[in-house]
Amino acid sequence: MSKLYDVIILGAGPGGLAAGLYGGRARLSTLIIEKGSDGGQIAITDEIENYPGQVLEGESGPSLIARMTKQCEHFGCERVSDTVVSVELKGDVKKVTCNNGTYEGKTVIIATGAYPRPIGCEGEKEFASKGVSYCATCDANFFEGFDVYVVGGGDSAVEEAMYLTKFARNVTIIHRRDELRAAKSIQEKAFKIENLHFMWDSAVTKLYGDGILSEMDVKNVKTGEVTHIVANEDDGMFGLFGFIGRIPNSDLFKDTGLELDERGYFITDDNMRTNIPGVFVVGDVRVKELRQVVTAAADGAIAATMCDKYVNGLI
Repeated sequence: MSKLYDVIILGAGPGGLAAGLYGGRARLSTLIIEKGSDGGQIAITDEIENYPGQVLEGESGPSLIARMTKQCEHFGCERVSDTVVSVELKGDVKKVTCNNGTYEGKTVIIATGAYPRPIGCEGEKEFASKGVSYCATCDANFFEGFDVYVVGGGDSAVEEAMYLTKFARNVTIIHRRDELRAAKSIQEKAFKIENLHFMWDSAVTKLYGDGILSEMDVKNVKTGEVTHIVANEDDGMFGLFGFIGRIPNSDLFKDTGLELDERGYFITDDNMRTNIPGVFVVGDVRVKELRQVVTAAADGAIAATMCDKYVNGLI
């Protein structure tokens, strides 16, 4: 007879690991399933500055996640490295089927995350975290006094660009169209900022640099003219931020009865509960305003606490 876990956690990013820590510490039998490396998006971040209690002398995504993983092990979380292929979430017993086995739990916490929609230019992967970023809140400090370019024209792109102007010497929005898609109220604020500039009808096509981003090609989509941008000689580099949307890892769950918004993010209440009893969602894959390690960890702590209450018949 297969083991019936109190909680099965899908994903080992900050939200999933925090849930594992709280679940294990509450003496819940806890299983974490992760198909790749622990950490999700944060695992490729070279430097972290804004996580409370981090190592001030230097904290990277991998170093922070490694400690979270050890905490889960310390409190008895079981681990499976496998890919989830289907789930059955309704009823008292939830079933999670992977390539190499099926697991059953009284509750499930979905922590599958989201990933930035890529800019789509040559060299993008090579310079990720080496000049290319997708999070102004995370990385703005690293570009203080430098030139920064932002790809996108919607609300988030313009808002993030305005945030970056507080740190960068100059910020330039590169947009494929000749006008922004952002709300008029946001545009009005943006156009008043002196160090915020615009390249219209343009798309980044190629990135260059010796280990760090220092040059790029920007093509005018109407004329075909290519502008080659080179970093300031004294700087030796510049920043490129992509804000053309994020893609939630929720496709697997679209036919399960779970409520999703129009973009594919899970809808939860403040206690991470979904519309299916015993199913909770944490981190970047749920509808929320701020997607950061600290908010994912908070989500995980709340969800695991709610699982404890659910298993013990308190909710």
